Amino acid sequence: MPIVSVKTVKGLLTPEKKSLLHQKLSDLLVEIEGGGNPQFAKFVVVNITEELAENFSGGGIQLKSEMFDLK
Repeated sequence: MPIVSVKTVKGLLTPEKKSLLHQKLSDLLVEIEGGGNPQFAKFVVVNITEELAENFSGGGIQLKSEMFDLK
């Protein structure tokens, strides 16, 4: 049973984009791990967690919410 966890900055994904991400990741695992068998989809778990930008850093630099233009 594959479990995929995605962490992203809160506010970057619209509900539509989040739904698409769930579907595409599931489809990818069905194709690769499940050998293309659609019945494998019931074993795929995708978890998308949204967190504040300040909980992330890259190259030792902490992200800030202001770095993302969410408009």
